[in-house]
Amino acid sequence: MSKDDMNVNIEKEEQAFNELIRQRRQKLADLQAQGKDPFDVYKVNRTHTSEQIRQDYENLEGKDVTIAGRLMSKRVHGKAGFSDVIDRDGKMQLYIKIDDVGEERLKEYKSFDIGDWVSITGMVFKTKTEEVTIHIKDFQLISKSLKPLPEKWHGLKDPDLRYRQREVDLITNADVKNTFIKRTKIIKAVREFLDNRGYLEVETPILSPIAGGASARPFTTHHNALDIDMYLRIATELYLKRCIVGGLEKVYDMGKNFRNEGIDIRHNPEFTMIELYEAYADYNDMMEITENLVAYACEKVNGTTKIPYGDVELDLTPPWRRITMVDAVKEYAGIDFNTIASDEEAQAIAKEKHLEFKKELKDCTKGDILNALFEEYAEANLIQPTFVLDYPVEISPLTKKKRGNPAFTERFEGFIYGRELCNAYSELNDPIVQRERFNQQAKERELGDDEAYVIDEEFMGALETGMPPTGGLGIGIDRLIMLLTNSVSIRDVLLFPTMKPQQ
Repeated sequence: MSKDDMNVNIEKEEQAFNELIRQRRQKLADLQAQGKDPFDVYKVNRTHTSEQIRQDYENLEGKDVTIAGRLMSKRVHGKAGFSDVIDRDGKMQLYIKIDDVGEERLKEYKSFDIGDWVSITGMVFKTKTEEVTIHIKDFQLISKSLKPLPEKWHGLKDPDLRYRQREVDLITNADVKNTFIKRTKIIKAVREFLDNRGYLEVETPILSPIAGGASARPFTTHHNALDIDMYLRIATELYLKRCIVGGLEKVYDMGKNFRNEGIDIRHNPEFTMIELYEAYADYNDMMEITENLVAYACEKVNGTTKIPYGDVELDLTPPWRRITMVDAVKEYAGIDFNTIASDEEAQAIAKEKHLEFKKELKDCTKGDILNALFEEYAEANLIQPTFVLDYPVEISPLTKKKRGNPAFTERFEGFIYGRELCNAYSELNDPIVQRERFNQQAKERELGDDEAYVIDEEFMGALETGMPPTGGLGIGIDRLIMLLTNSVSIRDVLLFPTMKPQQ
């Protein structure tokens, strides 16, 4: 097909679409002229949802009910016919007959458009094919759809349009709707799990004078009354630790974080995280919490801890595999860092492997290079749930050193399907060492790492007041939901993902 022919077809489609809108607006005008304006309806006395009717069919058979929803199909010819309406729970079949409603009312019903909102009162019965159906006795148009829906059997397929017009995506794609219903259930299960363990949910500031608690680039704004720049939070860590200092002992905050970084299938500038902190605990306790929390949420929404994801079956049943970063690099890259004595030896390996860094190679330490090798060679191979333990001290500024091996820290990250799901520490509570770590981060910024940590003096003051030994954990809720709903992209689990505005 030539470009000219394509343009002609597009123009014809636009004309047809505009004609449908014109017809719907004319129907609305006619209804308003007759005193039947659907937008004058304020309330619907619904008695049941579609699922409630199906679940309680034995008691409702032969009785009248009232449901409400969006008209999605209409097969009414002559004196009778069937229709489908959808509500929050799913689809319900309707049957209408001229003998029950009369000729004028049947004509009115036939004039309804796909996408219109209706309330239906009628008797519950089953058809010969055993489908639960409502035999219509009365109906009302309760809202008019002025824009046609996409072709009803296919819905929206273009990903860009699906994300931009999520409301239409929810209407036409049942799987999408189910994903977001599951999202709510997963978040509820996470809270339930922690609440049952005695954790207290708290709220920490979203606006802060310091972008602290993580290595990330923040969004900046300005507070006019105070005349200061402020930052949307990149993490809740430092405020939550101050709660531990204050004696709350077991706390969590689930909410939005904001990072002014790239967008891809795993990253959105605005995302949901949960961070939790427990006094008197360490990173071993955080591993136990992580694997059991994920398994609990999965069991709640999927009925099992073995789930499909992509082309594999994942087994989330605890306990998960544990491996140190050094052993992971040895297994997947064939390099044993236990035998490397100096930064210079590690730099030679990095040069040979063509690894890239935010700073010059001569400024990279063994720890920097170990982490880069892990990311390059090991991470993608961690398909089944795996805890990678004992990260280098250079890349873990808020973490206690490893007992018996001070070059490493008591930190782990959880990986599933080659993707990071969580990050956890035995939290550093020595204020003197913490200041030294922050000073080192300041040097990293000078060397070109604009995501290095910034010192937070209010947090340091709290730490000097005294924080008990503490375990901390952060889990990416959107990534957890991707996992438990078999979703490829983070955009598939965000109702309204961040997108560039259309021109």
